[in-house]
Amino acid sequence: MRSSKIPSHKLPIQLLFYISLFITHQSYSQTQVSSSPLFPESTNRLIGPVRADAMVREPGPKIALEHVTLFDGSGGPPRYDQTIVIDHDKIVAVGSSRDVVPSSGTKILNEKGKTLLPGLIGMHEHLFYPTAGGFRGQIAMYSEQGDSGPMLYLAAGITTARTAGSINPYLDLNLRQAIEKGREAGPDLDVTGPYLEGSPTLQIPNHELSGPEDAKRTVMYWHEEGVTSFKAYMHITPSELKASIDTAHQFGAKITGHLCSVGFSEAAEMGIDNLEHGIIVDTEFYSKKQADVCPDFEASAREMEQSLEMRDPRVLKMIRTLVEHHVAVTSTLDIFEMEIADEPPLESLRTSHDAMAAASWESYMKGRNFNESRKDGSRSEQLLRIEMEFEQEFVRQGGLLMAGCDPTGFGGVLPGFGDQREMELLIKTGFSPAEAVKIYTSNAATYLGKQNAIGRVAVGMQADLLLLDGDFEHDSSVIRKPELVFKKGLGYDSERLFEAVKGEAGLR
Repeated sequence: MRSSKIPSHKLPIQLLFYISLFITHQSYSQTQVSSSPLFPESTNRLIGPVRADAMVREPGPKIALEHVTLFDGSGGPPRYDQTIVIDHDKIVAVGSSRDVVPSSGTKILNEKGKTLLPGLIGMHEHLFYPTAGGFRGQIAMYSEQGDSGPMLYLAAGITTARTAGSINPYLDLNLRQAIEKGREAGPDLDVTGPYLEGSPTLQIPNHELSGPEDAKRTVMYWHEEGVTSFKAYMHITPSELKASIDTAHQFGAKITGHLCSVGFSEAAEMGIDNLEHGIIVDTEFYSKKQADVCPDFEASAREMEQSLEMRDPRVLKMIRTLVEHHVAVTSTLDIFEMEIADEPPLESLRTSHDAMAAASWESYMKGRNFNESRKDGSRSEQLLRIEMEFEQEFVRQGGLLMAGCDPTGFGGVLPGFGDQREMELLIKTGFSPAEAVKIYTSNAATYLGKQNAIGRVAVGMQADLLLLDGDFEHDSSVIRKPELVFKKGLGYDSERLFEAVKGEAGLR
């Protein structure tokens, strides 16, 4: 039997589970906002009407990037002193700068000391963001980020993004079309339909499925409207999930899930394609788990933190089940890290501060300061460690790991900027820089069935590239220094994109 009420908690011990949907204690609203002395007030610089073509610094059609250190997306070691030649929207040459001779009419860019990656493919992104002033006992609400979201993603080097769950699917669909036609600047979008959620829904805008037939109808409707992915959510029943999976597959679409009432192993055996967030949202190991019921998050988190280990035979069996059924996992380490006091380091958030609307920054700082006052911070750190160990073991056993930033929680995780932090955390987990790049590029391209077009830097591939100002191999923070982002051969200026929406994130 399905549980009919949402568990009550004193405070959001684990946004890891609700992610963005816990209702917090009333004292949260009384937390004082940090004065943020590191970040003096900044004003949005007005640059006139924002046009997609005005964001392009290098229009081509022929461009050679010389003397770069190249991570090609294959997972292999970096290659030094490389030249990559773009002709219109394709890569036509890759090799040693000694050997590659660009053809006549090619613009030469000497990028010595810089790093080149494939364009990043974010697999857990959203075009909405927590509305400022919420999470004080009110309904969880989200503001659509149709203006700032796409440009921040592209500015950070995300050239393809899956909107892993939509509040306003028509906004996502229409933006995809506008980007494809060149009217708006942003990544190519793999649009996910509205959340396939059971009862009780954790987001008031979501439709509650009434059963498997409703799940089937919902998937059919949104497929006809043009969405290309689907996402199951926490209270979906097994019968609703199975109907959703079968209907999506009928149309050649893939379906992922942030699950709770259904465990990972059960979902894999049903045929789900992808699972979000990782082991710390998998409730199948909770000793008091009831069939088809999303359990109490506080109790489940406490038990996992205290007793779950990666060498547990149940965990190893679950991983083998995912691998055998070709179920991918999407890493979102950055959304888990936000529950740890003083993380990420405040000094690393200068650009996020400048990007955010003042009210959104204030709301984020309340949540951050609230975390600092909690006495259970070690639990969040332990759960993050468990997740990192799981992701390493999943990959070691042959699993397909992807990544995204999930810009939700209590704020602070912004489109693009959150992906930069996610990349840093993948490396902190123990993946090499080359492996982290592969997770964010060719792994995702393989999942999307686009491995012959995007995700690698190779002759014949689409010219989606990210140029970083520095040595990413030895300093992962260089991921925060994007200079040029090539999408289908057009070189977008990262700073121009950022300035165009400065001060708007969280607002529009």
